[in-house]
Amino acid sequence: MSDFKIRTETIKPTKILEYFVETKEDRAIIERLKSDSPVILVGSRGVGKSFLLRVAEAELKRDMAQKCVLPVYVSFTQGAVLQLTDEIQFYQWMLAKLCSSFIRSLKKSGFVLPHTILSNGEDAQEEYLTRLVNEFENSWKPGLAQDVDTQFLPSIDDFKEAVEDICEEAEIESVNFFIDEAAHILRPAQQRQFFGLYRDINSPYINCNAAVYPGVTSFGDYFQPIHDAIFINLERDVTSVGYIENMRNMVEKQADSRLLGKIAQNSSNFSLLAYAANGNPRVLLKTLVKTPSVSSREVNAVIKEFYKSDIWEEHSLLADKYSGFVAFINWGRDFVEETVLLEMKLKNDSYLEGDKKTSRFFWIHKDAPARIKKALGLLCYTGIISLHSDAIKATRSDIGARYSVNLGCLLSLENTPASTGTAIVKSLTVKRMTEYGSNHPAYSSLVTELEDFDDQTISSALSEQLEKPVDFLDLPEWLINSLKGLSLNTIKDVLDATEETIQRAYYVGEVRSRYIKNEATSAVFEYLSG
Repeated sequence: MSDFKIRTETIKPTKILEYFVETKEDRAIIERLKSDSPVILVGSRGVGKSFLLRVAEAELKRDMAQKCVLPVYVSFTQGAVLQLTDEIQFYQWMLAKLCSSFIRSLKKSGFVLPHTILSNGEDAQEEYLTRLVNEFENSWKPGLAQDVDTQFLPSIDDFKEAVEDICEEAEIESVNFFIDEAAHILRPAQQRQFFGLYRDINSPYINCNAAVYPGVTSFGDYFQPIHDAIFINLERDVTSVGYIENMRNMVEKQADSRLLGKIAQNSSNFSLLAYAANGNPRVLLKTLVKTPSVSSREVNAVIKEFYKSDIWEEHSLLADKYSGFVAFINWGRDFVEETVLLEMKLKNDSYLEGDKKTSRFFWIHKDAPARIKKALGLLCYTGIISLHSDAIKATRSDIGARYSVNLGCLLSLENTPASTGTAIVKSLTVKRMTEYGSNHPAYSSLVTELEDFDDQTISSALSEQLEKPVDFLDLPEWLINSLKGLSLNTIKDVLDATEETIQRAYYVGEVRSRYIKNEATSAVFEYLSG
């Protein structure tokens, strides 16, 4: 069985280009990321945001001698476990991460740091910053939540001036920051602080790029999306020429010869899995693991199981993490499952009988209640739906937003997706959409007030999540069993575990333990961040 790497975090940065399958759309995004224009890359989980950031970083490293642009990759995923005593500490943690990552990238690229970036000018600045970041990131542990001494952390202006001085002396044209996991879901205060920092830090010598999720991001009053960054939505059009070939090439980078042979024998079944994945490489790899023979029977079973159960479970799990949003999460699921998808199914059945074009689109009036739009935003985050176009005219010239449903969810309603799914996909048109006006009857069942989370709610939610069993993590069954065999039964146990602990498992050495630790830790932070 192919041992797929489904998360970019588990691929060595030096190997990232070996996994890259270039498409015209991805190339355009990468060139934007490498430019001197700030970019916000928007996409749901698993579509490849982190991967494209890493590709841009790798190419800039490769071309450093010619372009003199220093890439600095920074992940803010650990922000999900911060337990802070003061709101300003999140800003300080972000700045410390940027300082530390900048120094590390300079050294790895062969530059001798000519200036200090700390306010006290101490020589051991890398050690100080590492200690500072670790103190923040260990604040979730019992007894370690405390005031962190940040007296030597530079101000944002001091940091920008230090970067300018270093660039001029080292003959570096500019520094491109690639910030991953930049805005954690349903944490508006942190999101607003991030976008304040994002706006503050850009300069002639510093360019910031960041990856965020759709539908759940708060920008605050200071950051202006239209003026302060270029927004790029990362979506792969399943109806575009070359889509199946590109998705197949991505699989070929990791699949073993046996699976490749089965794909070649059952190319139409593979195509249907690729369509159902809705342009999400991670989802395609996960469903391929469940269909080792790529047979029609397996494909029918996995589409019905994964897209009628697994993908919805991920959405519903948000209610366990954020109790204040239960009404939004549950209403969104009911609306799409029981109203939108069923209406689409009935219409598509009649369209196919009449040899007409099919649909995966629905339209929401611009004056629909704000609570409805919030529930739809959560569905965009989990990839159940996607915002296709804003400000679209409907039948009576009313203005609203057009959404597309996850194609796998639509195909899962078919009795035998392997037989009828391709016909639905081949007949799709954006011109057909089901319309829901400003006062549609379905809206009335969502009766709740809009709210945000305060620090106390977030702290309580984190404590609850850390005690959840490891079964909640998105990991292969063998890895879950390995963790349990080491008595790492909760998410907190996994975070606490060292590589030495994991090496106690049967036939697990240094290399294997690092792989297991990386996989497990990545899954933990992904789970905790939303």
